[in-house]
Amino acid sequence: MSLSALAARRALAAASASSHEGGARTWKILTIILAVPGVGVCMANAYMKAQAHSHEQPEFVPYSHLRIRTKRFPWGDGNHSLFHNPHTNALPDGYEDSHH
Repeated sequence: MSLSALAARRALAAASASSHEGGARTWKILTIILAVPGVGVCMANAYMKAQAHSHEQPEFVPYSHLRIRTKRFPWGDGNHSLFHNPHTNALPDGYEDSHH
């Protein structure tokens, strides 16, 4: 059993022994011992996956059920969504920038 799991088990045992006393202290200990390192591990995992991810555009496939424009958008040229990203968001006829 790891040291943090043992400390968490002791904190839970202490909290259950004294009924309602020290509940805030128990959750503070659990947060410091379990939650903070867990968030750190998740952040490191996401960072490493982002570094390893290739940033190439996927191949454009003109599916008929995607990017349907029944009326123009009320801004710009009417074909770009409000948060349009030319590298990741395709228009009905394909990507704008061809770095592929």
